[in-house]
Amino acid sequence: MRTGSWQAGGQAGHGAVLTTVKAVHTLAWFSIESCMVHVLGAGFRGSSDRRTAIAAAVVAGESLIFAANGFRCPLTDLAERLGAEKGSVTDIYLPRWFARNLPAIHAPLLLLAVYLHRNSIGACIRRVHGQLAAW
Repeated sequence: MRTGSWQAGGQAGHGAVLTTVKAVHTLAWFSIESCMVHVLGAGFRGSSDRRTAIAAAVVAGESLIFAANGFRCPLTDLAERLGAEKGSVTDIYLPRWFARNLPAIHAPLLLLAVYLHRNSIGACIRRVHGQLAAW
């Protein structure tokens, strides 16, 4: 049975895979936070559209995955198995102080986004409720 290069390559192989995990995680973080910036910007402008809804769904999905995994990124366990230091988000390429405080920074931004879009969220809920009632 053939094994992946990171298994057969020992520690050197782990380093390459760890670098890849860190790069992918950093890209994912950047993409999700870009969605968050879009949602906040749209909220401050008082506009909600399909693009904003998609961006909000990305942010909400990431937040749910993070919460369902015990407020720990699922990639952290993989990165730690490959040799990364212990820590909640030390497996990404960000300054250590920033990475360590991401949940504390992100949570108020989520609340702000919900507050800014409260009218749109309410309208959506009323529309869905009306459609269900018509059934």
